[in-house]
Amino acid sequence: MYDDSLQAMMDRALENAGWVLLEKNRSFYARLGANLSALHELFMDLYGTTENAGELFTCLLETVIAADLARPEWLRASDARKSQQDKWFLSNQLAGMSLYVDRFCGTLPALETKLDYFGELGVSLLHLMPLFQSPPGESDGGYAVSDFRTVDPRFGTLGDLQRLREQMHGRGLYLMLDIVLNHTSHRHEWAQQAKTGNKKYQDYYYMYEDRTLPDAFERSLPEIFPESAPGNFSWVSECNRWVMTVFHDYQWDLNYRNPEVLIAMLDNIFFYANLGVDVLRIDAPAFIWKEAGTSCQNLPQAHFILQLMKLCIQAGAPGMALLGEAIVSPGEIMNYFGTGRYRGRECDFAYHATQMALQWDALATGNTKVMLAAQAVVLQKPGGTSWITYTRCHDDIGLGYDDAMIRQAGYNAYEHRKFLQDYYSGKYHASTATGALFSVHPRTGDARISGTLASLCGLEKALRDHDRDAVNVAINKILLMQSMSFFIGGMPMIFYGDEAGYTNSYDYLNEPGKRYDNRWMHRPVMNWDKNDRRHLPGTPEERIFTGTRKLLQIRRKLAAISDHSDLRWLTPHNIHVGAFTRQGAARTVLCIYNFSERPAYLTWYAFRESGKTPPKWFDHWTGETYRVGEDHEYLIVQPFGFHIMEEGQDHPGS
Repeated sequence: MYDDSLQAMMDRALENAGWVLLEKNRSFYARLGANLSALHELFMDLYGTTENAGELFTCLLETVIAADLARPEWLRASDARKSQQDKWFLSNQLAGMSLYVDRFCGTLPALETKLDYFGELGVSLLHLMPLFQSPPGESDGGYAVSDFRTVDPRFGTLGDLQRLREQMHGRGLYLMLDIVLNHTSHRHEWAQQAKTGNKKYQDYYYMYEDRTLPDAFERSLPEIFPESAPGNFSWVSECNRWVMTVFHDYQWDLNYRNPEVLIAMLDNIFFYANLGVDVLRIDAPAFIWKEAGTSCQNLPQAHFILQLMKLCIQAGAPGMALLGEAIVSPGEIMNYFGTGRYRGRECDFAYHATQMALQWDALATGNTKVMLAAQAVVLQKPGGTSWITYTRCHDDIGLGYDDAMIRQAGYNAYEHRKFLQDYYSGKYHASTATGALFSVHPRTGDARISGTLASLCGLEKALRDHDRDAVNVAINKILLMQSMSFFIGGMPMIFYGDEAGYTNSYDYLNEPGKRYDNRWMHRPVMNWDKNDRRHLPGTPEERIFTGTRKLLQIRRKLAAISDHSDLRWLTPHNIHVGAFTRQGAARTVLCIYNFSERPAYLTWYAFRESGKTPPKWFDHWTGETYRVGEDHEYLIVQPFGFHIMEEGQDHPGS
């Protein structure tokens, strides 16, 4: 709704910033004006009782305006190209790889020399794990940031990052970087000022003179790392204060109840946007608002902040999409796409952590009962938003789906989770997995799972046992898992090393700063001699790399895999088989996955249940054409096998 006073406020902010209306920035003026009323409403919902709320809102506007003034011309052109597409980030042409630069190849300049590798594989987006300065031994893998604008010297310089971005842009490669909104390192300039007693910066954190409020928080705050970092507050001897440290004692939680924190972090977001970041990964957004008496997770104000940030980005950096790293329950994660009037207007992406965990469930049990029980919830994603789909990432694998979904599948929830823990840690007698349990809760027995894709699929054990048949089975499992994550809907994200069958590395046990955290077993240092084995026919590296590349090639061929289309699960005619359709404008794609170690028989009736029955289907994976048989006949799906079928074709070019 148009508001004269708000318009006048915006015009004053533009004038104060020295902004002049030109043809090149006319669209910015329109975008900021269109979002102005909603921005003001969200800001006042959060900070309306603050004494100088009006001045602070003007400061917020000036931050957005400054970002537009600083936006390079090549990014303005990129914004315009993206705006001509219908949500550019939903395209089936996109597939990403997530990597640690130092462990992948050493430095940012060295990464430039590896760009051909990504082209060979078929990756079109790089997620570079945290690059900005963090203290050695207290970095939490780079998520304890001491300077949001200085590249850590281990990787190179900001200039190196800018040159890499230029090279990526020339090759059509997109860039994803992280921003840690919830906390800073205790060595960040703000924290250092707080330690000296500077009240302004103490108010940037949750700092208290005594335990009264910390104890009130602790009564309802869960522990994130009960083994390695118990409790949620740490004593700061330099200023005799308790500070909230939900993750580790060296990570101080930022206080977004203070609007100056929001504005300062928004300014950092625009710094990344104007570097040319295409997708900004917001780390741990569920935690950014704290309220005593609650779990301090997923609170409404956290969503207000994300919605406000999204509106600012739409105005100042419209080509940048937001990924909310909210690893929460299936129902809760939907809220990070936005609700009510902001449905589909909060985060553009969320991690499909539920589907990832459900695939590991199906692989261990050999059936799809729990996976199918969860779909009623996860299919509620709003149009125009998308998932990051993956089989594993830098973090542990949490079994984050609801107990009710497990019970609906006919299992006891506690016993089922215990089975999965035993299976993937190798304790279960019939398991081939070699993983490890992470962050075991001493009271509840809850735990998460560490291990590479290959090791959890049995390749490590098969190679150790020199068992050729077991190697074949493990590779089939790896490609089965990757295929489902590539085609189920969203942008697939490969974790580096998985494309070449890396198994667990145990070198982390020799590093004091890492040995307490077994997640480092699935964060390998790349051995490029091993990666070169992708050119040796028949090696595990070649078979996995070639299979992964083929899956990405198929994905790029099939327009129906863009996340504009609907996903519909087939009735479970065979409980070992998960099958779904993706509906394109011209043709339907049908994906079929057998999670059993035995052949699965899928009645051809399953192909008819929607009422539309093409007489034949072309399988892009095997290259075969299948003619639909009678209802009493079957498609035989091989053990840990899959089909990626397109209706009505004899071969890809027909």
